[in-house]
Amino acid sequence: MNSNNEHNLPIKRNLKLVYILSFIIASLLAVASIAGILFRSMIYPTDELLGTFISNDVVNILIGLPIILGSIFLTMRGKLVGLLFWPGALFFVLYNYMIYILAMPFNLAFLLHLTLVTLSVYTIIILVASIDGKKIQQRLGGAVHERITGGILVGMGFLFLVQVVGVMVDSLANQMPITGTELALHVSDFLISPALVIGGILLWRRKEFGYVSGLGLLFQASMLFIGLIVFLIIQPFLTSTPFLLVDVLVVFIMGLICFIPLTLFIRGIGVEDNSSSS
Repeated sequence: MNSNNEHNLPIKRNLKLVYILSFIIASLLAVASIAGILFRSMIYPTDELLGTFISNDVVNILIGLPIILGSIFLTMRGKLVGLLFWPGALFFVLYNYMIYILAMPFNLAFLLHLTLVTLSVYTIIILVASIDGKKIQQRLGGAVHERITGGILVGMGFLFLVQVVGVMVDSLANQMPITGTELALHVSDFLISPALVIGGILLWRRKEFGYVSGLGLLFQASMLFIGLIVFLIIQPFLTSTPFLLVDVLVVFIMGLICFIPLTLFIRGIGVEDNSSSS
C-alpha cells in the first residue's frame, strides 16, 4: 500500500491506514450505490426517497467513486494536489451520506450509509493529522491566492447558513412543513457550513490548517455542484421529474464561484512545484 513517491510529500507519518480505510470507503460506496439502483423499491420505499436517492446513487458512482480513487492514485504518484484533494473527496462522501442517514428509514441500507459516514469522519481526521501543515504553508504561501480562495470559502459557508436559516424561518412562519429529504439536505448544509467558514478564515490569515484544508474544501464544493448538474440531467431518465435546462444553467453559474478559485489554487500548486524542481 506504500508508494516510493510518498517521501516527496509533506506528511508526518505513514499513510497505510488511510489508504486501507479509503479503499474500504470506495468499496462500500460502490456496494451501496449499486444496491440502491438494483433494489430501489426495497431500499427506497417511498416516492420521495426514490425520486431523490436513485439519481444520487448514480452520481456517487460517476463522481464520488472516481474522485476518491483519483486522489489516492495521485497521492501514490507523489502529487501534492492529490494529497490535498483527498480530504475533500472523503468530505464529499461524508456530506452525501449524511443526507442519506438523516432521510432514510432504519434498514440494512441505513446501517451501510451510517458506516460510510463514520469511516469518512475517522479517515479525514487521520489523513489531515498526517499532513505536515508547516511544510504545506512554506510551499504554498503566496502561491494560491489566499485572500480570494479563503474569502470565497467564507462567503459560501455563510451563504449556506443564511439559506438554511431562511428556509426554516419561512417554514415556521407560514406553517408549511418541509419534506424529509429536503430537511435532511438543509441539516447537512448547516453542519458543513462551519467547516467552510473556518477553513476559509484560516486560509485568508495564511495559517497552516488553512493551506491543508483549503483545496479539499474547494474541491468538495466543486464536486457537489458538478454532482448536482449530473443529478438534474439524469433524474428525468430515472424518475418522472421533468428536465429543466434553466436549473442546470443556474447551478453551473453558481458553481463558477467554486470552479474559479479551485483552478487558481491548483495553478498555484503547479507553479510552486515547477519552481521547486527547477
